[in-house]
Amino acid sequence: MTLFELEFMQRALIAGLLTGLSAPAIGTYLVQRRLSLMGDGIGHIAITGVALGLLTGTAPVLTAVIVAIAGATAIELVRARGKASGDVALALLFYGGIAGGVLLIGLAGQGAATLNTYLFGSLTTVSASDLYVVVGLAVAVLVIAIGLGPQLFAVCQDEEFARVTGLRVQLLNLLIAVMAAVTVTVAMRTVGLLLVSALMVVPVATAQQITRSFRSTFVTACAIGVTACLAGIITSYNANVAPGATIVVLALAGFVVAATVGTLLRRRSGRIAPLDDEEPEVGVPAPAPHVVSPTHPHAHNPDCGHKKVEHGDHVDYVHDGHLHAAHGDHWDEH
Repeated sequence: MTLFELEFMQRALIAGLLTGLSAPAIGTYLVQRRLSLMGDGIGHIAITGVALGLLTGTAPVLTAVIVAIAGATAIELVRARGKASGDVALALLFYGGIAGGVLLIGLAGQGAATLNTYLFGSLTTVSASDLYVVVGLAVAVLVIAIGLGPQLFAVCQDEEFARVTGLRVQLLNLLIAVMAAVTVTVAMRTVGLLLVSALMVVPVATAQQITRSFRSTFVTACAIGVTACLAGIITSYNANVAPGATIVVLALAGFVVAATVGTLLRRRSGRIAPLDDEEPEVGVPAPAPHVVSPTHPHAHNPDCGHKKVEHGDHVDYVHDGHLHAAHGDHWDEH
């Protein structure tokens, strides 16, 4: 209980709880849009925001929010207007963000130790003012992600369909980008800017192994995110290691377990039916094997009275609820 009596641990656990909820919540929509690396790009540009805060003496969390939102908005506008593809826009964000951050950190006279607390997370640096900002931003992200869930899902699933139904697609896409930027800054104190994208993607990928609907994936991913964050923070304190890396490693371990369990469950339910000479295909049952009829009362012919099934080059006959196919010297029973 001494662990939970420490004030910085209390703040870190609250921040971890909110991070574990908000990161997979917005990550579910990013994965659905096939923009899993967007959080990573925003995390890089948020480094510039942190460095700008250190240079100007402003709270780094606030400057990181502003710069991250500006960068996320820019990448979405570039992608939507076709000036560059999504991966090219993300690459520009990667390079510009990390270069600007390193340059401004040097101008601010800060060392690598200060930067590492934002890149990989640090339990002891979560101040009371940081916590207030994190709580406000995380609550806003969760309210929007849940309250506008149907509209956001429609846009992520099929933009053309959403546009036909009258939804403001570009505005909703911008909203997703802004929420991703806010989530990055929420998580930078616990997970770190370089690893926050993993917390957006890995719990969602884990949930997809054992769920079948968007809503169940959303809920399960949030539960996995919270578990990984809280367990990672406690483990990192006891082992004296970086919390961000610990959280991500635990989340990846959960994915391995879920993938194994999901595969076994699908095999048992018949959704995966491996054949002897080919790789199993998900969702396709194995064809029924040919069984040679041990006894047959007569040779089928057009006048025997049994139902015929014509196949162009040959004719099968239905007898006693089975399909009999002639193969020269024997009949196969299906």
